[in-house]
Amino acid sequence: MSALDLGKPLVKRLAVWFGLLTRATTLGVRGVVRDDDGRVLLVRHTYLPGWYLPGGGVDPGETVAAAAAREVVEETGVTTTGAPRLFALYLNRRVSRRDHVALLVFDAPVGRPTPRRAALEIAEVGFFPLAALPEAVTAATRRRLAEVFDGAAVPAEW
Repeated sequence: MSALDLGKPLVKRLAVWFGLLTRATTLGVRGVVRDDDGRVLLVRHTYLPGWYLPGGGVDPGETVAAAAAREVVEETGVTTTGAPRLFALYLNRRVSRRDHVALLVFDAPVGRPTPRRAALEIAEVGFFPLAALPEAVTAATRRRLAEVFDGAAVPAEW
C-alpha cells in the first residue's frame, strides 16, 4: 500500500468535516409569550436596535421547545408554563442561506410576572398590548405577531 493510499481516509474525513463546517445548518427559536392580560412579551437588546420576541440558538441535544423556554427565562426572567406549540419554521436568509428560525407559541398565560431588570445582553424587557406596541418593534416581529394573532399569511422566510 502506498503513502497515497494511506492518506485517502484522512482526506475523506477532512472533506466531510470541511463540508459540515462550511455548510452547517443553524437553528434558532423565538417565543411568543402572553400574560393574563393578553400582553405580549418583548425584549430590547443592548447590541441591536428595536424590540424583538425573546429567543436565541438551539443548543446541541436540545429540543426547540426546551430552547424556547430556556431563552425566554434567560432573556426576560419570565418562566413559561406548559409546552409551547410550534407555530412555523422560517428560513432566515439575512443570517445565512442555512439559518432557520422556529417560532413557538406558549398558549398558557404566564400570570402577571415581573420581567427581570436589564442585563448585559438585554436593555429592556416588557409586556405590551398588541394594540400599543412600542414604535421600535422590528418589522419581522410585527409580521410574526400578525401571523399568530391576526391570521396573516405565514411566509417561508423570516
